[in-house]
Amino acid sequence: MIELKAVSKTFETKEGNVNAVNNVSIKVEKGDIFGIIGLSGAGKSTLVRCINRLESPNSGEVLFEGVNLADLSNKELRNIRHSISMIFQGFNLLSQRTALKNICYPLEITGVPKQKAREKARELLKIVDLESKENAYPSQLSGGQKQRVAIARALATDPKVLLCDEATSALDPNTTTSILDLLAKINRELGVTIIIITHEMRVVEQICNKVAVLENGNLVEQGLVSDVFRSPKSSVAKELVLPRAKATEEIVKGKKIRLVFDGQSAFEPIISNLTIECGTAVNIIAADTKDISGKAVGQMLIQMPDETNAEERILSYLDRHSISYEVINDD
Repeated sequence: MIELKAVSKTFETKEGNVNAVNNVSIKVEKGDIFGIIGLSGAGKSTLVRCINRLESPNSGEVLFEGVNLADLSNKELRNIRHSISMIFQGFNLLSQRTALKNICYPLEITGVPKQKAREKARELLKIVDLESKENAYPSQLSGGQKQRVAIARALATDPKVLLCDEATSALDPNTTTSILDLLAKINRELGVTIIIITHEMRVVEQICNKVAVLENGNLVEQGLVSDVFRSPKSSVAKELVLPRAKATEEIVKGKKIRLVFDGQSAFEPIISNLTIECGTAVNIIAADTKDISGKAVGQMLIQMPDETNAEERILSYLDRHSISYEVINDD
C-alpha cells in the first residue's frame, strides 16, 4: 500500500546540512499496523512527514498504491491526502469548537453538507466511545478524550491509512493502553492501515505486527515485531527491547548470555532446570517478558560462571533444549 524507496531528507541549517533521513526503504502492506521506532533524533517524524508529502524528500520515491506522490499535482496530492490521515501527540484540536464540530471540520472543508457532516461525526464519536461528549470543548476533555476526538476527526474522510506521530507520548500508561486498543479496533473493524511513530517499545509490542528501527536517520532493522523482539540485531533495537539490561551490562563485566524464549518456553522454569542439570548457579542480570501477537516472548540476560566446564555445560544445555541465545563477552 505504501512503499518508500531509498528516501533521503536533508535540512540546511546555519551549522551545516543535517541528514534527517538516509536512504530508507520500507514497505507497508494493506492491513498492517506498522511501527517506526527509534530514540529521539532518529528521524522518525521527518520520515512520516515524507509519507504524506508534508516534507518533500531530497531523493527517493514515496509510493501510495503504486502512485509516486512526487508525480502528482497539488490538487491530486490534496485528494490523496484524504486517504492518508494523521494524528499528533498534541491533539491539534480547535479550542473554539466542540468535539462534534472538530470532527465536522475536515468534512466542511471538502464541501460535505452540514447535516450529513454532523451525522458522520456522531457515527465517529460512537466508534471512539465519546457519544456523550459531542458538545464538550477541548478544555473540558481529558488527554485521552482529546486524542479520541482527534482520531475520530482523522477518520472523517474515510482514510485508507492513519499516520500516528507519537500519538500516545503525552498520555499516562492506562490511557495509552486504551488508545492503542482503540487503534487496533479501527484497524480490525474498519480495515484502516496504521503507521505508528514512537520511541516506546511497549507501544509497538501492544499492537504492531511489523516494525522498522531507525537510528540517526538510518534504517538499521526491520521485520516482524516478534522476530525483532526475539533477536534484535542492532544496538538500538537491543536497547529498546531490553533497556534495563544495557545499563546493567556496563556494570557487570565478563561473559554473559542473552537468552531469548517464546511461546511455551516462556512459561518453563528454564533457569531452575539449567541450574539443576548443569550443577552450577547463574546470576540473572535482567529479564523481561511481553505478550506479542498472543504469545509470551521474553529475554533474559545472565552472567556466566568463571568455570570453563560450567560454561560448556550451560551452552550444551541451551543447545539441547533449542533455546536461542547470544554470548556477550565485553572483557
